[in-house]
Amino acid sequence: MALTREQMAQRVAREMQDGFYVNLGIGIPTLVANYIPEGMEVMLQSENGLLGMGPFPTEDTIDADMINAGKQTVTARIGASIFSSAESFAMIRGGHVDLTVLGAFEVDVQGNIASWMIPGKLVKGMGGAMDLVAGAENIIVIMTHASKDGESKLLSQCSLPLTGANCIKRVLTDLAYLEIENGAFVLKERAPGVSVEEIVSKTAGKLIVPDHVPEMHFQ
Repeated sequence: MALTREQMAQRVAREMQDGFYVNLGIGIPTLVANYIPEGMEVMLQSENGLLGMGPFPTEDTIDADMINAGKQTVTARIGASIFSSAESFAMIRGGHVDLTVLGAFEVDVQGNIASWMIPGKLVKGMGGAMDLVAGAENIIVIMTHASKDGESKLLSQCSLPLTGANCIKRVLTDLAYLEIENGAFVLKERAPGVSVEEIVSKTAGKLIVPDHVPEMHFQ
């Protein structure tokens, strides 16, 4: 079975480390905030100007003015700081974010990412993705392995306009966790019940499959 959105967020949350400053992109990445390991100190950053973002609010704690970059209502944890988007991007461009988690339309074997536009479709803007992939050394992409039409999104070469070049090293899809090394995707883990054969069939770019590929485990 392919991973649910929540399971994808859970798996990425395991990559957090104590003391990290982390930026979560729009969509599935925002769910990671709900799965930070208990007792771990992680400061979540939203590029609209919030450092110290907490989980999504309950009905009785919603503040309509407290939103993330995706216009979703969020909470602020104790010690949070609110500032202008200009200062937020200075933080990003200055390399002060330890980990960035964002979605994508395509990723290729050279670590290129296309995440901001599909030609012919309405584009409101590129958001902060270009700054994030340029300013962060540590990036994880969360995406579905294939499109709704069944076309692979893990390619030999991206076909859509690039967000960043040679910057992606880790990708989590609904089928697998992969790392990019020496011009190839390396299969590290597979979703529970998903076969290596299915992952191979849905990966268009060069894929290296080790002798043993463990399944991910969830409680």
